[in-house]
Amino acid sequence: MNYQNIIADLKQDEGFRGMPYRDTRGFWTIGYGTKLPIDEREAQLLLEKRLNDTIVELRERLDFFDELPEEAKEIVLNMAYNLGVPKFMHFKRMIAALREGNFKKAAYEMRDSLWYRQVKDRARRLVYRMERLSESI
Repeated sequence: MNYQNIIADLKQDEGFRGMPYRDTRGFWTIGYGTKLPIDEREAQLLLEKRLNDTIVELRERLDFFDELPEEAKEIVLNMAYNLGVPKFMHFKRMIAALREGNFKKAAYEMRDSLWYRQVKDRARRLVYRMERLSESI
């Protein structure tokens, strides 16, 4: 069996839709005929794919990303995953502070944002981690 051939056939027969739609029997469906809801294993695969895409995009846009301490990378990834990289890039003062290694200022800039007021617990946790990072260096 040629795996690539069956994938090509299924893509042609199912068609792709990036948004949920009702199939011919009325079931909510997405992608190439994947019925909703999805299970946790499928959600995990999607999460990992999106996370890897986010890493690639951050590396393209932040030339210093790989030089950040691991904790700072994790915080940035969490924010960028949540916001999407294009919106994350609007945090210009935070990004400048990260570039300088000024994690206290980066935490301040995170707190001084609409994102912080909207996301609440997640934002507080990430700011706390960034502040702790500034104390450990």
